[in-house]
Amino acid sequence: MEPSGRLVARALFCQTALSAQKARRCQGSGLLQKHPCARQICLFTRTALQALIMISEDFSQGTSPIHSLDPRARVAVACCAALILALLTDVRLALAGLVPGLVLLFFSRPPLGLLCRRLVQVNVFILFLWLTVPWSVPGTELLALGPLSVTAEGVQLALLVTLKCNAIVLVFLALVATLSLPTLGCALERLHCPRRLIVLLLSAYRYLFVLAREWETLHTAARLKGFVPGTNTHTYKTYANMLGMLFVHSLDRSQRVWEAMCLRGFSGHFPCLARFAMQGRDWIFATLTSLAYLALAALNLCQTLFPGLF
Repeated sequence: MEPSGRLVARALFCQTALSAQKARRCQGSGLLQKHPCARQICLFTRTALQALIMISEDFSQGTSPIHSLDPRARVAVACCAALILALLTDVRLALAGLVPGLVLLFFSRPPLGLLCRRLVQVNVFILFLWLTVPWSVPGTELLALGPLSVTAEGVQLALLVTLKCNAIVLVFLALVATLSLPTLGCALERLHCPRRLIVLLLSAYRYLFVLAREWETLHTAARLKGFVPGTNTHTYKTYANMLGMLFVHSLDRSQRVWEAMCLRGFSGHFPCLARFAMQGRDWIFATLTSLAYLALAALNLCQTLFPGLF
């Protein structure tokens, strides 16, 4: 049985949920009005729950055909697909690059609501490109608003970036997001990725919620001392001091964790207990998916060498 950090997160989530249930009972009994500190405790509990939800692996739980594939094949195919999609220079090819990602996403059977939220979060950042790129790229004018003008080349570039970003996100949601973080670390190690990078990834996953909890502790302490956020110099200095204290506490904690790991025989990498074996379906998946993206790469190369071919 392969190790998974989700069991630890679930146990912590249950423990925090019990604390949240007690806090709700206190709120119903009027304790929050009598003791202002209780309100801060409720805020801390809610933030801890949000931190645990933030690192939850919602896509990794499933029994779809994608989940049963070898993790090494999924990671390798996803990285190759992302490289090919990032190098596309034609809008039509980028639009065609969405098709393999949609097919893979269909077979991975992700939760529809969560999938839509993730895609919306990605496209919110892409929206900023549409607010700047069409106005800043010189070319054929499509629309003029005073000194600003929207160009056809700018719109085409923004559309190209949008299509490529969404295509890459679809591939990673289907192939990589369906892996738990410990399994992803094992797959990267078997693919001979740098061990320091793997240790950094797994350690960041393990202590992300710890840093969020430490930040909320500092924020709660500041509010209990009368700190009220605002748009003034005092607020900026307070947040800067809190951020500095977070870095100091993180450094101290990392030193203690490192010493504890060394005392337990840590040798520079986390041993992987999972056993991977490429089967026939894994080779078929890797071959067909690679051929689809290699066809896009070949068409893009032909379009670059012979611009009037298509």
